[in-house]
Amino acid sequence: MKKGTSRTQRFSQSHAAELKRRRRALMRTMGDNAIAVIPAARTAMRNRDSNYPYRADSNLLYLSGFDEPEALMVLVPNRKAGQYIMFCRERDPLQETWHGRRLGVEDAPAALNADDAFPISDIDDILPGLLENKQSVFHTLGKDQAFDAQLLGWLNKARSSRHREGGDPDSFISLDYHVHEMRLHKSRAELAMMRSAAKLSAAAHKRAMNAARPGKYEYELEAELIAKYTANGATHAFLPIVGGGENGCILHYTENNDVLCDDELVLIDSGAEVGGYAGDITRTFPVNGVFTEAQKTVYNIVLEAQLAAIAAVKPGNHWNDPHDAAVKILTRGLRDIGVLKGKLPKLLKEEAYKPYYMHRTGHWLGMDVHDVGEYKIAGEWRLLEPGMVLTVEPGLYLGHSRKIPKAFRNIGIRIEDDVAVTRQGCEVLSSGVPKTVEAIEAFMAQ
Repeated sequence: MKKGTSRTQRFSQSHAAELKRRRRALMRTMGDNAIAVIPAARTAMRNRDSNYPYRADSNLLYLSGFDEPEALMVLVPNRKAGQYIMFCRERDPLQETWHGRRLGVEDAPAALNADDAFPISDIDDILPGLLENKQSVFHTLGKDQAFDAQLLGWLNKARSSRHREGGDPDSFISLDYHVHEMRLHKSRAELAMMRSAAKLSAAAHKRAMNAARPGKYEYELEAELIAKYTANGATHAFLPIVGGGENGCILHYTENNDVLCDDELVLIDSGAEVGGYAGDITRTFPVNGVFTEAQKTVYNIVLEAQLAAIAAVKPGNHWNDPHDAAVKILTRGLRDIGVLKGKLPKLLKEEAYKPYYMHRTGHWLGMDVHDVGEYKIAGEWRLLEPGMVLTVEPGLYLGHSRKIPKAFRNIGIRIEDDVAVTRQGCEVLSSGVPKTVEAIEAFMAQ
């Protein structure tokens, strides 16, 4: 990025064409006499006079590439004066001195390939006119109550206009439903970006694996992850999870402040965000570089379950097929090590595994870590299709319950990869991190 410019730059021709295709697809769905309004995410205070790092709303980013706050994107199919309008902040030398550069209204049309742009401060005067004579408004109510109140005010103002030629907007249609279905199916460009996110995530995991030693603290491995992301112009897609020993049994453990002990495992769940797309990888490995026999036994159960689940990721299979494949192997493994007792069909029917494996085997992955898209259609698990991307992440969390044989207590293991559905089957995007017992021990011994 050249100095003296805002974060949002003119896009490459290919990226600009991609964004335009997305907007056109949405407007085809909307049809005439409709309008879509997509507000920017709000800034959030961390503490007095300090904000959290700003992250653009994923829908707005997906359709426009714009990553500044205090903005509103409007799409009006077949509007002669311009279908794509952006409201954004004006340039302001004083504010930019304090808080950073802005794209500005003058540069927004060329930079964003918008038909027109207006100051966000003029929205109360302009938007009611855009709402006039529209039969439906594409917007998801309930996500931002303050914006919803503004929108209702603009609608009331539009209704009071003397220049109406058609009816008032009489329906709100969920924008999320339509955009989320679009986002669920990744284009070639999106898949390339997700490969980059997975590759950087894998490199960070390997760096943390190399740094692990008894006596270090969990936050020291977290620092290795974040350093790798930052050094490559990226950030973490979510707060890293670094859980040593029994902390690995806490699914969303983020304190990361305990010492790493000899003969314990450490579970790391982390991913980079690159170009707005998330990686999400989990690896579990011995702090000292060598698995104990008990750790190896449990680890291989989880690994077998993960490999079976990945094999079930292919077009035509149901979303739940990888989960069913993993659960069968995890349940059998729990029985084999004495945690569960009984016949496998009965244990599966009763979901006896749930105290030790309480989550699903994966989730959609994309611009959001737990990405958008329905898992069921008309009450049935949806079919996997090429272009969908999901995680595959079985685990076992064997705490300190007396039902667990002593050798296996306080062992938490999860193995997670990012997997894209292809025409032939699937592609593991995050294969760059050691995963077998032998590969992990060999890598850590270097």
